[in-house]
This record gives sequence, C-alpha cells and structure tokens, in this order.
Amino acid sequence: MVISRYNQRVRYRSALAYLEFLTLDELQKNAVNIGPEYWPFWAGAALWIALPEIQHLPSGRARAGVHHSNAFALTLQGGGALGAYQAGVYQALDEAGIRPDWVAGISIGAINAAIIVGNRPEARVARLREFWTTVSANPIWGGLADYSGRLAEGLTARRAVNQASAQTAIMAGAPGFFAPRLPPPFLATPGGAAATSWYDTAALRHTLERLVDFDLVNAGALRLSVGAVNVRSGNFVYFDSTTHKLGPAHVMASGALPPGFPAIEIDGEYYWDGGTVSNTPLQWVLQFGPRQDTLVFQVDLWNARGSLPRNVVDVETRRKEILYSSRTRDNVDRFVEMQRLRHAVAKVGEKLPKEVRDTPEAQTLRRFADHKVYNIVHLIYRSFRYEDCAKDYAFSRLSMEDHWRSGYDDAVRTLDHPGALERPKNGDGVATFDATAPASGERRLNERKRP
Repeated sequence: MVISRYNQRVRYRSALAYLEFLTLDELQKNAVNIGPEYWPFWAGAALWIALPEIQHLPSGRARAGVHHSNAFALTLQGGGALGAYQAGVYQALDEAGIRPDWVAGISIGAINAAIIVGNRPEARVARLREFWTTVSANPIWGGLADYSGRLAEGLTARRAVNQASAQTAIMAGAPGFFAPRLPPPFLATPGGAAATSWYDTAALRHTLERLVDFDLVNAGALRLSVGAVNVRSGNFVYFDSTTHKLGPAHVMASGALPPGFPAIEIDGEYYWDGGTVSNTPLQWVLQFGPRQDTLVFQVDLWNARGSLPRNVVDVETRRKEILYSSRTRDNVDRFVEMQRLRHAVAKVGEKLPKEVRDTPEAQTLRRFADHKVYNIVHLIYRSFRYEDCAKDYAFSRLSMEDHWRSGYDDAVRTLDHPGALERPKNGDGVATFDATAPASGERRLNERKRP
C-alpha cells in the first residue's frame, strides 16, 4: 500500500507524542485505556511509524557562519501560543554554538527569555520544551485529544482541530499558565484582580518558579530585559537585570495582557503586557544598549505583511498581525538612518581642525558619533493555512510542534546562508537579513522546508 507523505507525517507526529513530547507521567495520566503492559508495544509501534520521517527530527543539524560581533542579542516578540516558534529558533542557535549574552522579550517572548537566561546552557532547550509541553497539554481530554488531533487530514480538518483547541483554552485555560475565574469577573467585588480579568495566572508563577533560576538571572552572566506598561501612567518600562532584581512578577507583568490576565503589582505599581504599547523589544536593544559591534536575532511572531482579507475572520487575523507586528521593519529603517548619521558624524569629526574638535559643540557631536556595526537577522513566523485569528491562543500539542519545528527550520535555513552573519560592508554600518519569507507569506499545511 502506498502511504502519502502527509500520512507519513501524521504517523511521525503520533510517534513524537509518545517518544518526545509526552513524559511517562503524562502517559500514566492520559492513557486511560492503555494498561502498563501495553506501553512497550506502543513505544515500539511509535518508533516504527516514525521511521519514514525520522530524518526530520531537529537534532544537531544547525551550523553557523562566522560572525565578528562583541555582543549577541536575542529579541523575542509577544504572540501567545505562537511562542513555540521562538523555542525552535533557540534550539537551532544552541546547536550551532551561537548563544546570546542579552535576551529581551515581551509577553510570551519574556517567558521564553526568562527560561533561556534562567538556566545553564546545557539545560535551556530541555526547559523550553518542558514549558511548552506543559502548556500545550489539553486540560479537558488530555492525551486523547492530542492523539485524535493527529488523525485530522486536510485543511478543513486541521482548521477544525485548531478551533477546538482555541475554544478549549477559552473554557479551561492552559495547564501551568492560566485558568478561568469562577465566579466570572462581573460577579466579583470591584477593584481586585478577580473583577478585572477573565483568567487567573497563579499557575504561571509556579511554572516560572519551577523552570527559571532567578538567582542565576540576577547573577548577571546574561542580561535579561522584559517590557511592560504601567497601568496608571501608561508609560512603557523595561525591567532589566542590569538595573532590577528580577523575579517571577516581572516576567508575569510583561505577559499580563488585559482583559484576559490581571495586572501585576510590583513595588506598589501595576503593570500590563508590554504588547499593549509595543510588542517588539528590538528598539530597546538597539537604542539603549551599549554601543558595540552587535549581532541581533529578532524573532517575530506576527507578520506585518499579508493579503487582503476575504471575510470577517480574515479581518480579525489581519488586524492582529498589523497591531502586534509593532512596525518592526519601520524601527529597523529608522535605526539604519540613525546609524548612517553616526558614521557620517564620525568621519566628518576626524577631518575637523584641532581647534574645532576641541569646542564644546564638537565634543557633543563626538559622543553621538561611532563606527560600530550591527547585524540584524530577522526571523518572522509565517502562519500555516489552517490558522486564523485564534492562532495565538490555540495551545494544542500539534500546533506547538508545528510552531517549534517551523522556528527550527527557519533558523537552520538562515544559518546555512553564507551572507546571514557577514560583517556589514556598507557605509551605514547596519546589515539586515531575512531568509524566511516565502512569496505567499504563509506556510502550507504540510510544509516543512529544509535548507
């Protein structure tokens, strides 16, 4: 019998559920109708059905060109359930031996950033996987829902599975992340967290305490920055490990998207998700970091470019993409212009007569001038065709695997490109690179592009 490539992929995903993403505890909890005596059989069967596609496992493939920067920053955008894409990107970077010394994030990007900075290098990918495995477990049907979702074939079926996953998150939350408030907020006493949010995020605090070593974060080996908004003043702020002693509350504040999640209190002030003002931490890294030759990997979860909507669901999807992409390209263009001016001022300053160079005005300009260079590598998640406006809260295991693998594949493709990490040779001192943009702006259902 001939097995289609799509069906092979379905078999492969089923195998992953048992071999990689499900722990023994999850099997014991979720496999209600499978006795322990059958587990060896399931493991063997899972391995067999994985063989046709086992070569696609993300392990050890990433390699990198040479880069000559003094600093490497990883900036992670917010995007809810899409954040597994960033974990896949980090896995590829880690396998290539490219490890950041500064990680900045907003919302789900802040959670991923905290897990990266708050663990030893050899444990980071495993901790990221543990987080995403936890939050992508189905809180109602457990592994049975996950396995049945893998049997869905075709665009319509996958779209239905994704919608069911999103509705499950609305009704029951995501394990280790958030849970619905009972009674609902309109029945609670006004003024408190219970009256101002639909979900309780206490579970996220416990998850962060379990997966992130905040003593390590505050030790300063790596820099962590997370963005949030002061509810009273409306000011955008960054909690930074160079200026703050960070804890779970700071990360939770960066991801407290209203009205779903409650504002987080820190030192008497209350904070919401940084994405309510700006969803991309790139500007913070470029404009407020130390001036030195820098390599930046900007990992976005929302694509600013897209097609014209055809229905109201498309309209909401496109609205979110435009809103949460936070004009990343515009920010980069502004920074390129600023760096061009810095280089020009530096060159002109070198040609000034000594009596002019020593004037207060020339000294002021000298502080602005530099010859530093920046590589900005831009990776953008491109949605699968089955995804719609609910993609950022569809926390299914199957979607998580799709997102993770997409991030890994995109990063591998980028690192394999000879020009991705080259030192800028233009007069601007800035090189930008994006190897992840298919012409259509979206991924097909079964697309798994390899370099």
